[in-house]
Amino acid sequence: MPQAEKNVVVWTEIPVTDMARSMAFYSAVLDLDLTLDDSGPNPVAMIPTADKMGVAGHLYPGQPAAEGTGPTIHFACPDKLAAARSRVEDAGGKVVSGIITIPDGSFFYCLDPDGNSLGLFVR
Repeated sequence: MPQAEKNVVVWTEIPVTDMARSMAFYSAVLDLDLTLDDSGPNPVAMIPTADKMGVAGHLYPGQPAAEGTGPTIHFACPDKLAAARSRVEDAGGKVVSGIITIPDGSFFYCLDPDGNSLGLFVR
């Protein structure tokens, strides 16, 4: 049997209609720097892993699913959820749930400016 990856999810791709707007949104909400890579057939904005040694995912020019109907990607929140909720709205997104507590932590659902479904999570 081949060796499994450390994580089953290798990376995620998030379709966006306006790369600059989306990079600004994700940078503000996640408090990190995205890097634009235009070496391939399409430009992609890289979402780094915590150790900066890999890519957790990227934004790419594409057609998002109808608002809130696609898969939900959960991101680790860099600070308190209340602050993240404000950043989502200030950056052009929409908060769509209250804070939900589960045994491992808390999170809330929101939409990016293209309607992609996100969860922001803290332990």
